[in-house]
Amino acid sequence: MAAPFSELKKHYYRQIKYHLTRPKPPMLAERFYGPVLVVGSAPVSNKPVDFDESFKVITINGSQTVTKGWGIEAPDVTLVQFNQIEGTNTNAVEVRRVLNGERTKMLYVLLWRKELQRLEDGLKAFNYGYDKLEIVDRYKRMALLDRVGGVKCSELCADDKCSNGINAVLFAIYNGATEVIITGINPDSGGHVYNQENLARLHVRKDREVLERLLERGYPVFTSDPAVSRSIGLPLWRGRAEAGRAEEAATHMARPSSPQATAANPQPS
Repeated sequence: MAAPFSELKKHYYRQIKYHLTRPKPPMLAERFYGPVLVVGSAPVSNKPVDFDESFKVITINGSQTVTKGWGIEAPDVTLVQFNQIEGTNTNAVEVRRVLNGERTKMLYVLLWRKELQRLEDGLKAFNYGYDKLEIVDRYKRMALLDRVGGVKCSELCADDKCSNGINAVLFAIYNGATEVIITGINPDSGGHVYNQENLARLHVRKDREVLERLLERGYPVFTSDPAVSRSIGLPLWRGRAEAGRAEEAATHMARPSSPQATAANPQPS
């Protein structure tokens, strides 16, 4: 009984702290005003149709190796998990290897609990540069899922939280993306694009659940990976013109036919 009681106590503590502190999700100084491409670390990625300089780019951990291959020198935003800075496991070592000597514009480090100077020194140790740096704690991450997905989560275990790739999708929506296109984010795949270890992918159930919920809520989330489109049901990105037509059709379908219908079916706030 000790473990379940311990988990229950942790759940209540985090929910009470979340309620009392009312954290806000991480917000950019300048919001997005166009499409955002979120690039994860799954072994297969596909550059979206019509991709050009109007897209903003978010990378996760070592997925910058993919965007560099597409000629993008510095992503607009990068999310890095705290353990990648000093960790000794295979994934952390490989992330530092592929990020060595690279840079990003806005760097968010998730769940870093030590002093800022140690973080800055850790980034310097593998020559990773940035224009701005911010630490995102657990409660800001919980707020992202709550505000965008309408899901309250205490993050008790890997199965209870979504991956950083999905957090990046939530971040893009919260920060004003007109469309979010994901690639290299596949709950059904294992392994990472930057190593050959075929490490198991965590958060599979939660990632799928959150993506399906975003679709239900009408958010303009697409994938440029055909296999992910078939597996999860995300619309396949076929270019901005077709995406615009699809969004317009979805809006028309969701629009109430009369004032009485509006009163009976209020839109979520």
